[in-house]
Amino acid sequence: MSADAETDALAGVPSPPMRADARRNREQILRAAREVFADQGPDAPLDEIARRAGVGIATLYRRFPHRAELHRGVAIEVLTALVEAASRAAAEEVDPCLALRRFMHAALDLKIGSVLPALLGRFTVDEILDSVPGDAVDPIDAMLLRAQERGLVRSDVVFGDITLMIIRLTRPLPGGGRFAPDDGLAHRQLDVYIDGLRPTGSPRPTTPLGGPAVDAEAFKRIREQVIDDAHDAHEARDAHEARDAESDLDPDPAPDPA
Repeated sequence: MSADAETDALAGVPSPPMRADARRNREQILRAAREVFADQGPDAPLDEIARRAGVGIATLYRRFPHRAELHRGVAIEVLTALVEAASRAAAEEVDPCLALRRFMHAALDLKIGSVLPALLGRFTVDEILDSVPGDAVDPIDAMLLRAQERGLVRSDVVFGDITLMIIRLTRPLPGGGRFAPDDGLAHRQLDVYIDGLRPTGSPRPTTPLGGPAVDAEAFKRIREQVIDDAHDAHEARDAHEARDAESDLDPDPAPDPA
């Protein structure tokens, strides 16, 4: 931060609005970081985040000079989007059951079950929640209670049955995210789960299931792909570690004779 900016901040002068291109770059970096952190963890290479965001590494550092700032930025962005998704679904859907379905699918796309756990320990509650405009808990719980009052959701379902299932479904399959249809499969399984929230005696659901239909033969192919990919990745790590070990053991080359 420049001296002038620090003086303005101390004087309570609001910062100038971010230019449209700078705001767009920041949003692209946060979305890319969310995907990379979910797949590779919070210490993933920043070059990969910049590449996926379609910006230069200098632009990333200009927006987020320290990795910790990027961690906090991603967590705040995900939780803010979660609040917005819950509020929009509750306000725009007359049917509370459709509102719940809409919110749950939006939350699935945010990958909250893989992004936020990967970042735990990198910030405090106050650092994050104080920067999020609102709390998604209230609109989610209100949607659930409305659906139960209208007999659309079984009465013994509670808040955690909604949120914790989303967290479970947003965790990638084994193999480090190399199974391409994983996201579509999660949405399909969420639809199955949502239909299971209906009370006894409800009419059969008529909404077709989306995403890939993994039958027994498809599952066998996925199983082979996941195991082989994990094996290849393990061998690559072993080879890299072996090269590093050999490099550490090699003596310094003898100087050329004078």
